[in-house]
Amino acid sequence: MAKAKAKAKYIILDTETTGASEEDRVIQLGFVVLSPGEPIEVHNEFCSTNIDIKFGAMAVHHITPDMLEGKPACSETTAYKRLQELNTPENYMIIHNTPFDIGMLKKEGFELSMKSIDTLRCARHIYPDEEMHKLQYFRYSMGLYKDEPKEEAALGVEVKAHDAIGDVITLKLFLSKLRASVQESYPGENPVEKLVELTSQPILMTTFRFGKHKGKRIADVALDDAGYLRWMLTSMDSMDDDLRYSINYYLK
Repeated sequence: MAKAKAKAKYIILDTETTGASEEDRVIQLGFVVLSPGEPIEVHNEFCSTNIDIKFGAMAVHHITPDMLEGKPACSETTAYKRLQELNTPENYMIIHNTPFDIGMLKKEGFELSMKSIDTLRCARHIYPDEEMHKLQYFRYSMGLYKDEPKEEAALGVEVKAHDAIGDVITLKLFLSKLRASVQESYPGENPVEKLVELTSQPILMTTFRFGKHKGKRIADVALDDAGYLRWMLTSMDSMDDDLRYSINYYLK
């Protein structure tokens, strides 16, 4: 008798880190596991590292060194070990800005084998005219915060901005909105597989949204200040992948 095919699981994940540079490491790993007909798994752990938390990062996530005392390294946490168990090709990893979190987890020995959905890139495809595409922006523009108390009660967690598990719950709510928008924009297609497809398609950005050239067309800056763009490419380690793609496109 043929073995029944395993149900796909959907892992919605976020990390908090000591900073955003090459030497920085994961200090909080949070994710939920969704599978039709099964209870939701919730994983949320702090972890220790020998890298000091940068004050700029601390000001965002409010994780202080004393909160990590006595905690295991990320790769030794129960959450990380469960993530490794789930890391198979039939499952889906869902993150807002996947390259950052997966890049951080790679330093802990994690190599992604799941299908990937980057809700940041997908949001840029589906909502191109939004002022910004940060998760916290959608939290308020879509009124997601109104549904958070129900999620908190059901899952036994507290939603706080820039806290790994808090952002996971906000992302879970955003994913439902994004999925509905994909169904509307691409009728007849499987919305989950369409999100996977959109994740693989880079965005050609047209305008700077920050920095000294904020509001200017990237194409114009490539003509007038190409040296600055080349400096950005070599000096900004944590540059958004879509911005990097766009700068290279216009420079060429």
